[in-house]
Amino acid sequence: MNYKKNLFHVEHISTEKLSKKFKTPLYCYSYLRLKNNITNFKNHFKKINPLIFFSVKSNSNVKILKEIKNLGLGADVVSKGEMMKALKAGIKTKKIVFSGVGKTYLELEYAINKNILLINVESKNELLAIEKIAKLKKKKVDIGIRLNPNTNPKTLKQISTGKEGDKFGVNENEFLNLVKYSKMSKFLKLKCLSVHIGSQILSIKPYEKMLKVIDRVINKTGYRFEFIDLGGGIGISYEKNNKKFNFKIFNSLINNFLKKNRSRIIFEPGRSIIGNAGILISKVIYIKKNKIKNFIILDAAMNDFMRKALYGANHQIIPSIKNGRISHKKFEFVGPICESTDKFLTVNKFQFIKEKDLVIICDVGAYGMSLASNYNVRPLPAEILVKNSSVQIIKYRQKLSDLI
Repeated sequence: MNYKKNLFHVEHISTEKLSKKFKTPLYCYSYLRLKNNITNFKNHFKKINPLIFFSVKSNSNVKILKEIKNLGLGADVVSKGEMMKALKAGIKTKKIVFSGVGKTYLELEYAINKNILLINVESKNELLAIEKIAKLKKKKVDIGIRLNPNTNPKTLKQISTGKEGDKFGVNENEFLNLVKYSKMSKFLKLKCLSVHIGSQILSIKPYEKMLKVIDRVINKTGYRFEFIDLGGGIGISYEKNNKKFNFKIFNSLINNFLKKNRSRIIFEPGRSIIGNAGILISKVIYIKKNKIKNFIILDAAMNDFMRKALYGANHQIIPSIKNGRISHKKFEFVGPICESTDKFLTVNKFQFIKEKDLVIICDVGAYGMSLASNYNVRPLPAEILVKNSSVQIIKYRQKLSDLI
Protein backbone atom coordinates (compact mmCIF):
# COMPACT_ATOMS: atom_id res chain seq x y z
CA MET A 1 0.00 0.00 0.00
CA ASN A 2 1.62 3.24 -1.14
CA TYR A 3 1.38 6.31 -3.36
CA LYS A 4 1.96 6.05 -7.10
CA LYS A 5 2.02 9.40 -8.91
CA ASN A 6 0.31 10.99 -5.87
CA LEU A 7 -2.57 8.44 -5.93
CA PHE A 8 -2.78 6.01 -3.02
CA HIS A 9 -2.86 2.40 -4.21
CA VAL A 10 -3.74 -0.91 -2.64
CA GLU A 11 -1.45 -3.18 -4.61
CA HIS A 12 -2.18 -2.21 -8.26
CA ILE A 13 -5.51 -0.40 -7.78
CA SER A 14 -6.00 3.19 -6.60
CA THR A 15 -8.34 4.00 -3.75
CA GLU A 16 -10.07 6.48 -6.07
CA LYS A 17 -11.08 3.64 -8.41
CA LEU A 18 -12.07 1.38 -5.51
CA SER A 19 -14.31 4.03 -3.96
CA LYS A 20 -16.08 4.73 -7.26
CA LYS A 21 -16.91 1.08 -7.74
CA PHE A 22 -17.65 0.00 -4.16
CA LYS A 23 -18.68 3.32 -2.49
CA THR A 24 -17.65 4.50 0.98
CA PRO A 25 -17.03 3.87 3.79
CA LEU A 26 -15.09 0.85 2.59
CA TYR A 27 -12.80 -1.65 4.33
CA CYS A 28 -10.04 -2.72 1.99
CA TYR A 29 -7.37 -5.38 2.62
CA SER A 30 -4.13 -6.16 0.80
CA TYR A 31 -3.49 -9.87 0.30
CA LEU A 32 0.21 -9.25 -0.33
CA ARG A 33 0.61 -7.34 2.93
CA LEU A 34 -1.23 -10.14 4.78
CA LYS A 35 0.97 -12.81 3.19
CA ASN A 36 4.17 -10.87 3.93
CA ASN A 37 3.17 -10.37 7.57
CA ILE A 38 2.65 -14.11 8.03
CA THR A 39 5.91 -14.95 6.25
CA ASN A 40 7.83 -12.43 8.36
CA PHE A 41 6.27 -13.71 11.59
CA LYS A 42 7.28 -17.28 10.72
CA ASN A 43 10.80 -16.19 9.77
CA HIS A 44 11.30 -14.40 13.09
CA PHE A 45 10.80 -17.70 14.93
CA LYS A 46 12.28 -20.25 12.50
CA LYS A 47 14.40 -22.03 15.14
CA ILE A 48 11.49 -22.30 17.55
CA ASN A 49 9.09 -23.65 14.90
CA PRO A 50 5.99 -22.58 16.87
CA LEU A 51 2.36 -23.38 16.26
CA ILE A 52 0.77 -20.11 15.09
CA PHE A 53 -2.94 -19.65 15.75
CA PHE A 54 -4.47 -16.45 14.39
CA SER A 55 -6.52 -14.47 16.91
CA VAL A 56 -9.96 -14.58 15.28
CA LYS A 57 -11.33 -11.79 17.47
CA SER A 58 -9.06 -9.34 15.65
CA ASN A 59 -10.71 -10.07 12.29
CA SER A 60 -13.37 -12.75 11.84
CA ASN A 61 -14.13 -12.39 8.14
CA VAL A 62 -14.41 -15.97 6.84
CA LYS A 63 -12.67 -15.15 3.53
CA ILE A 64 -9.75 -13.60 5.44
CA LEU A 65 -9.62 -16.66 7.71
CA LYS A 66 -9.55 -18.91 4.64
CA GLU A 67 -6.53 -17.03 3.25
CA ILE A 68 -4.83 -17.23 6.65
CA LYS A 69 -5.53 -20.99 6.79
CA ASN A 70 -4.05 -21.43 3.31
CA LEU A 71 -0.91 -19.68 4.56
CA GLY A 72 -0.53 -22.29 7.31
CA LEU A 73 -2.07 -20.74 10.43
CA GLY A 74 -4.59 -22.16 12.88
CA ALA A 75 -7.12 -20.24 15.00
CA ASP A 76 -7.35 -18.88 18.53
CA VAL A 77 -11.06 -18.41 19.31
CA VAL A 78 -13.00 -16.98 22.26
CA SER A 79 -16.58 -17.97 21.40
CA LYS A 80 -18.60 -20.69 19.70
CA GLY A 81 -19.33 -18.28 16.85
CA GLU A 82 -15.63 -17.67 16.22
CA MET A 83 -15.01 -21.42 16.30
CA MET A 84 -17.78 -21.99 13.76
CA LYS A 85 -16.26 -19.35 11.47
CA ALA A 86 -12.81 -20.93 11.79
CA LEU A 87 -14.25 -24.34 10.90
CA LYS A 88 -16.19 -22.85 7.98
CA ALA A 89 -12.91 -21.38 6.70
CA GLY A 90 -11.49 -24.90 6.65
CA ILE A 91 -9.22 -24.70 9.70
CA LYS A 92 -8.66 -28.19 11.13
CA THR A 93 -9.98 -28.89 14.63
CA LYS A 94 -6.49 -29.79 15.87
CA LYS A 95 -5.35 -26.29 14.91
CA ILE A 96 -7.92 -24.54 17.11
CA VAL A 97 -7.44 -23.30 20.69
CA PHE A 98 -10.44 -22.06 22.71
CA SER A 99 -9.79 -19.28 25.26
CA GLY A 100 -11.97 -16.85 27.22
CA VAL A 101 -13.15 -16.32 30.80
CA GLY A 102 -16.87 -17.01 30.32
CA LYS A 103 -17.26 -20.09 28.15
CA THR A 104 -20.82 -21.39 28.56
CA TYR A 105 -21.74 -25.04 29.10
CA LEU A 106 -23.06 -25.24 25.52
CA GLU A 107 -19.87 -23.68 24.12
CA LEU A 108 -17.70 -26.11 26.08
CA GLU A 109 -19.83 -29.02 24.93
CA TYR A 110 -19.48 -27.88 21.31
CA ALA A 111 -15.67 -27.60 21.62
CA ILE A 112 -15.41 -31.01 23.28
CA ASN A 113 -17.55 -32.60 20.56
CA LYS A 114 -15.25 -31.10 17.91
CA ASN A 115 -12.10 -32.50 19.60
CA ILE A 116 -10.16 -29.25 19.23
CA LEU A 117 -6.50 -29.08 20.21
CA LEU A 118 -6.97 -27.31 23.55
CA ILE A 119 -9.48 -25.60 25.80
CA ASN A 120 -7.55 -23.05 27.87
CA VAL A 121 -9.17 -23.02 31.31
CA GLU A 122 -9.45 -19.69 33.17
CA SER A 123 -11.05 -20.70 36.50
CA LYS A 124 -11.67 -23.73 38.73
CA ASN A 125 -15.40 -23.61 38.02
CA GLU A 126 -14.72 -23.81 34.28
CA LEU A 127 -12.40 -26.76 34.88
CA LEU A 128 -15.15 -28.55 36.81
CA ALA A 129 -17.66 -27.83 34.03
CA ILE A 130 -15.31 -29.37 31.44
CA GLU A 131 -14.75 -32.39 33.66
CA LYS A 132 -18.51 -32.85 34.09
CA ILE A 133 -19.12 -32.81 30.32
CA ALA A 134 -16.16 -35.12 29.69
CA LYS A 135 -17.48 -37.59 32.30
CA LEU A 136 -20.93 -37.64 30.66
CA LYS A 137 -19.33 -38.25 27.28
CA LYS A 138 -16.85 -40.79 28.73
CA LYS A 139 -13.86 -39.13 27.14
CA LYS A 140 -10.65 -37.38 28.17
CA VAL A 141 -10.42 -33.71 27.20
CA ASP A 142 -7.14 -31.92 26.39
CA ILE A 143 -6.82 -28.68 28.34
CA GLY A 144 -4.47 -25.83 29.12
CA ILE A 145 -4.58 -23.65 32.22
CA ARG A 146 -4.19 -19.91 31.82
CA LEU A 147 -1.80 -18.33 34.28
CA ASN A 148 -2.14 -14.66 35.18
CA PRO A 149 1.56 -13.73 35.60
CA ASN A 150 0.82 -10.31 37.17
CA THR A 151 2.83 -8.59 34.44
CA ASN A 152 2.21 -4.99 33.39
CA PRO A 153 2.34 -4.95 29.57
CA LYS A 154 2.86 -1.14 29.38
CA THR A 155 0.03 -0.76 26.89
CA LEU A 156 -3.42 0.87 26.85
CA LYS A 157 -5.15 -0.01 30.13
CA GLN A 158 -8.26 -1.18 28.22
CA ILE A 159 -6.26 -3.96 26.52
CA SER A 160 -4.15 -5.14 29.45
CA THR A 161 -4.94 -8.74 30.42
CA GLY A 162 -2.06 -10.03 32.55
CA LYS A 163 -2.10 -7.93 35.73
CA GLU A 164 -3.35 -9.09 39.12
CA GLY A 165 -6.50 -6.98 38.91
CA ASP A 166 -7.47 -8.23 35.45
CA LYS A 167 -10.24 -10.82 35.02
CA PHE A 168 -8.14 -13.21 32.95
CA GLY A 169 -6.45 -16.41 34.07
CA VAL A 170 -5.62 -17.60 37.60
CA ASN A 171 -2.91 -16.54 40.02
CA GLU A 172 0.12 -18.68 40.83
CA ASN A 173 -1.34 -20.48 43.86
CA GLU A 174 -4.60 -21.29 42.07
CA PHE A 175 -2.62 -22.46 39.05
CA LEU A 176 -0.62 -24.91 41.17
CA ASN A 177 -3.85 -26.23 42.73
CA LEU A 178 -5.50 -26.71 39.32
CA VAL A 179 -2.43 -28.58 38.03
CA LYS A 180 -2.67 -30.99 40.98
CA TYR A 181 -6.40 -31.49 40.42
CA SER A 182 -5.98 -32.06 36.68
CA LYS A 183 -3.26 -34.67 37.21
CA MET A 184 -5.64 -36.73 39.38
CA SER A 185 -8.67 -36.43 37.08
CA LYS A 186 -9.67 -39.37 34.85
CA PHE A 187 -11.32 -37.02 32.37
CA LEU A 188 -8.79 -34.19 31.97
CA LYS A 189 -5.45 -34.30 30.18
CA LEU A 190 -3.35 -31.26 31.06
CA LYS A 191 -1.20 -30.33 28.09
CA CYS A 192 -0.59 -26.61 28.19
CA LEU A 193 0.41 -23.63 30.31
CA SER A 194 -1.19 -20.59 28.73
CA VAL A 195 -0.59 -16.85 29.21
CA HIS A 196 -1.64 -13.66 27.46
CA ILE A 197 -0.67 -10.35 29.00
CA GLY A 198 -2.29 -7.81 26.69
CA SER A 199 -2.31 -6.25 23.26
CA GLN A 200 -0.35 -3.63 21.27
CA ILE A 201 2.85 -4.33 23.24
CA LEU A 202 5.97 -2.72 21.78
CA SER A 203 8.40 -3.23 24.67
CA ILE A 204 10.28 -6.50 25.18
CA LYS A 205 10.44 -6.10 28.99
CA PRO A 206 6.91 -7.37 29.79
CA TYR A 207 7.58 -10.55 27.81
CA GLU A 208 10.94 -11.00 29.55
CA LYS A 209 9.25 -10.75 32.94
CA MET A 210 6.45 -13.08 31.80
CA LEU A 211 8.91 -15.79 30.74
CA LYS A 212 10.67 -15.60 34.12
CA VAL A 213 7.35 -16.05 35.93
CA ILE A 214 6.40 -19.02 33.70
CA ASP A 215 9.79 -20.65 34.28
CA ARG A 216 9.44 -20.30 38.05
CA VAL A 217 5.90 -21.68 38.07
CA ILE A 218 6.83 -24.67 35.89
CA ASN A 219 9.65 -25.51 38.33
CA LYS A 220 7.16 -25.43 41.19
CA THR A 221 4.76 -27.79 39.42
CA GLY A 222 7.42 -30.32 38.46
CA TYR A 223 5.20 -30.99 35.43
CA ARG A 224 6.22 -31.18 31.78
CA PHE A 225 3.79 -29.23 29.63
CA GLU A 226 3.55 -30.35 26.02
CA PHE A 227 2.69 -26.78 24.98
CA ILE A 228 3.50 -23.32 26.31
CA ASP A 229 0.97 -20.88 24.85
CA LEU A 230 2.52 -17.40 24.96
CA GLY A 231 -0.58 -15.70 23.54
CA GLY A 232 -0.18 -12.72 21.23
CA GLY A 233 -0.11 -8.99 21.85
CA ILE A 234 2.85 -7.93 19.70
CA GLY A 235 2.18 -4.36 18.58
CA ILE A 236 2.48 -2.55 15.27
CA SER A 237 3.45 1.04 14.39
CA TYR A 238 0.17 2.97 14.32
CA GLU A 239 1.93 6.32 14.54
CA LYS A 240 5.12 7.58 12.90
CA ASN A 241 6.97 7.84 16.21
CA ASN A 242 6.03 4.32 17.41
CA LYS A 243 9.09 2.16 18.02
CA LYS A 244 9.17 -1.29 16.43
CA PHE A 245 8.97 -4.51 18.42
CA ASN A 246 12.34 -6.27 18.80
CA PHE A 247 11.66 -9.78 17.49
CA LYS A 248 15.35 -10.71 17.68
CA ILE A 249 15.56 -10.25 21.45
CA PHE A 250 12.18 -11.97 21.98
CA ASN A 251 13.37 -14.93 19.91
CA SER A 252 16.55 -15.14 21.98
CA LEU A 253 14.61 -15.04 25.26
CA ILE A 254 12.33 -17.88 24.13
CA ASN A 255 15.28 -19.98 22.94
CA ASN A 256 16.90 -19.63 26.38
CA PHE A 257 13.58 -20.56 28.00
CA LEU A 258 13.28 -23.69 25.83
CA LYS A 259 16.74 -24.91 26.87
CA LYS A 260 15.23 -25.58 30.30
CA ASN A 261 11.66 -26.38 29.25
CA ARG A 262 11.12 -28.94 26.48
CA SER A 263 7.76 -27.72 25.19
CA ARG A 264 6.23 -26.63 21.87
CA ILE A 265 5.52 -22.90 21.73
CA ILE A 266 2.12 -21.59 20.65
CA PHE A 267 1.63 -18.01 19.47
CA GLU A 268 -1.74 -16.29 18.99
CA PRO A 269 -1.00 -13.18 16.88
CA GLY A 270 -3.80 -11.05 15.51
CA ARG A 271 -2.86 -7.40 15.12
CA SER A 272 0.68 -8.15 13.87
CA ILE A 273 -0.79 -10.34 11.11
CA ILE A 274 -3.77 -8.30 9.86
CA GLY A 275 -3.51 -4.82 11.44
CA ASN A 276 -1.55 -2.97 8.76
CA ALA A 277 -3.11 -5.04 5.94
CA GLY A 278 -6.37 -3.09 6.15
CA ILE A 279 -7.48 0.49 5.48
CA LEU A 280 -10.82 2.28 5.77
CA ILE A 281 -11.62 4.57 2.82
CA SER A 282 -13.96 7.42 3.73
CA LYS A 283 -15.41 10.48 2.02
CA VAL A 284 -15.58 14.03 3.41
CA ILE A 285 -19.26 14.99 3.78
CA TYR A 286 -18.86 18.50 5.21
CA ILE A 287 -16.17 20.82 6.51
CA LYS A 288 -17.42 22.74 9.53
CA LYS A 289 -15.31 25.63 10.85
CA ASN A 290 -15.25 27.39 14.21
CA LYS A 291 -12.75 29.61 16.03
CA ILE A 292 -10.84 26.66 17.47
CA LYS A 293 -10.63 24.09 14.67
CA ASN A 294 -11.95 22.79 11.39
CA PHE A 295 -14.13 19.70 11.71
CA ILE A 296 -13.70 17.29 8.80
CA ILE A 297 -16.97 15.34 8.92
CA LEU A 298 -16.56 11.92 7.30
CA ASP A 299 -19.08 9.34 6.15
CA ALA A 300 -17.25 6.78 8.34
CA ALA A 301 -18.19 6.83 12.03
CA MET A 302 -17.44 5.16 15.34
CA ASN A 303 -19.89 2.39 14.48
CA ASP A 304 -17.67 1.57 11.46
CA PHE A 305 -14.41 1.91 13.36
CA MET A 306 -14.53 1.87 17.15
CA ARG A 307 -10.91 1.89 18.35
CA LYS A 308 -10.57 5.64 18.95
CA ALA A 309 -13.86 5.89 20.86
CA LEU A 310 -13.23 2.68 22.80
CA TYR A 311 -9.52 2.89 23.61
CA GLY A 312 -8.46 6.42 22.68
CA ALA A 313 -6.22 4.80 20.05
CA ASN A 314 -4.85 7.00 17.28
CA HIS A 315 -4.63 6.00 13.62
CA GLN A 316 -2.93 7.99 10.90
CA ILE A 317 -5.24 9.60 8.36
CA ILE A 318 -3.87 10.36 4.91
CA PRO A 319 -5.34 11.82 1.71
CA SER A 320 -6.29 9.56 -1.17
CA ILE A 321 -4.70 12.06 -3.57
CA LYS A 322 -1.63 14.11 -2.61
CA ASN A 323 -1.89 17.71 -3.81
CA GLY A 324 1.19 19.18 -2.08
CA ARG A 325 -0.78 22.08 -0.53
CA ILE A 326 -0.43 22.04 3.26
CA SER A 327 -2.80 23.94 5.54
CA HIS A 328 -1.42 24.85 8.99
CA LYS A 329 -4.74 24.78 10.79
CA LYS A 330 -6.16 22.54 13.47
CA PHE A 331 -8.20 19.75 11.91
CA GLU A 332 -10.36 17.20 13.71
CA PHE A 333 -11.59 14.23 11.72
CA VAL A 334 -14.98 13.18 13.04
CA GLY A 335 -17.95 11.00 12.10
CA PRO A 336 -21.68 11.80 11.92
CA ILE A 337 -22.73 9.76 15.00
CA CYS A 338 -24.46 11.64 17.81
CA GLU A 339 -21.65 11.11 20.35
CA SER A 340 -18.75 13.39 21.26
CA THR A 341 -16.43 10.36 21.15
CA ASP A 342 -17.20 9.87 17.44
CA LYS A 343 -13.86 11.25 16.30
CA PHE A 344 -10.73 9.74 14.79
CA LEU A 345 -7.80 12.15 14.87
CA THR A 346 -6.82 15.75 15.66
CA VAL A 347 -3.86 17.27 13.79
CA ASN A 348 -2.31 20.73 13.58
CA LYS A 349 -1.74 20.56 9.84
CA PHE A 350 -3.08 18.61 6.89
CA GLN A 351 -3.09 19.09 3.17
CA PHE A 352 -5.76 21.37 1.68
CA ILE A 353 -8.96 19.34 1.70
CA LYS A 354 -12.46 19.92 0.41
CA GLU A 355 -15.86 18.26 0.57
CA LYS A 356 -16.20 14.96 -1.38
CA ASP A 357 -12.44 14.30 -1.12
CA LEU A 358 -11.38 10.84 0.05
CA VAL A 359 -9.23 10.11 3.08
CA ILE A 360 -7.77 6.86 4.32
CA ILE A 361 -7.77 5.71 7.94
CA CYS A 362 -4.68 3.50 8.18
CA ASP A 363 -3.97 0.17 9.89
CA VAL A 364 -7.57 -0.85 10.59
CA GLY A 365 -7.29 -4.55 9.73
CA ALA A 366 -7.36 -5.61 13.37
CA TYR A 367 -10.31 -4.71 15.63
CA GLY A 368 -11.87 -2.65 12.87
CA MET A 369 -14.74 -4.50 11.27
CA SER A 370 -14.79 -7.03 14.13
CA LEU A 371 -15.84 -4.23 16.53
CA ALA A 372 -18.25 -2.54 14.10
CA SER A 373 -21.91 -2.12 15.03
CA ASN A 374 -25.23 -0.80 13.75
CA TYR A 375 -25.38 2.08 16.23
CA ASN A 376 -27.65 4.90 14.98
CA VAL A 377 -29.15 2.27 12.64
CA ARG A 378 -26.20 2.56 10.29
CA PRO A 379 -25.54 -0.34 7.88
CA LEU A 380 -22.15 -2.03 8.11
CA PRO A 381 -19.66 -1.13 5.36
CA ALA A 382 -18.46 -3.50 2.65
CA GLU A 383 -15.14 -5.35 2.84
CA ILE A 384 -12.96 -6.09 -0.17
CA LEU A 385 -9.70 -8.01 -0.64
CA VAL A 386 -7.22 -6.86 -3.30
CA LYS A 387 -4.82 -9.32 -4.93
CA ASN A 388 -2.56 -7.58 -7.45
CA SER A 389 -5.12 -6.15 -9.93
CA SER A 390 -8.11 -8.24 -8.89
CA VAL A 391 -10.72 -7.41 -6.26
CA GLN A 392 -12.95 -9.79 -4.32
CA ILE A 393 -15.94 -8.64 -2.28
CA ILE A 394 -15.52 -10.54 0.97
CA LYS A 395 -18.47 -8.93 2.76
CA TYR A 396 -21.28 -7.11 0.97
CA ARG A 397 -22.39 -3.71 2.22
CA GLN A 398 -25.36 -4.05 4.52
CA LYS A 399 -28.61 -2.48 3.36
CA LEU A 400 -30.98 -0.46 5.49
CA SER A 401 -33.69 -2.94 4.54
CA ASP A 402 -31.62 -5.62 6.34
CA LEU A 403 -31.93 -3.62 9.55
CA ILE A 404 -35.47 -2.27 9.40
